Amino acid sequence: QVQLVESGGGFVQPGGSLRLSCLGSGFTFSTYAMNWYRRPPGKEREFVASIRSGGDTNYVDAVKGRFTISRDDGKYKMYLRMNNLKPEDTAVYYCNVRLDWTDYWGEGTAVTVSS
Repeated sequence: QVQLVESGGGFVQPGGSLRLSCLGSGFTFSTYAMNWYRRPPGKEREFVASIRSGGDTNYVDAVKGRFTISRDDGKYKMYLRMNNLKPEDTAVYYCNVRLDWTDYWGEGTAVTVSS
């Protein structure tokens, strides 16, 4: 079955960096666009970034210039490099893929940005 597993979250000071990873299985990884979402404390889940099968990317305005999404289809992995982290980036980050009209989610990895 479809599975998505995130890793790489942790505690970091403002201005620091982290790289998140998502390992996908149970579907033809190279065929589908992949997405990152996040849920800040007390807020709804929100879109962060996407990468299409051909490599085109899209970002929410709040992270443009700081975050970089990428993928390695040979490893069935997607990444999110996060630089110059801000307290507002604190959230649980989720990997997502949409196929057969259904959204699939990982369990999330927590990122805390605080002094």
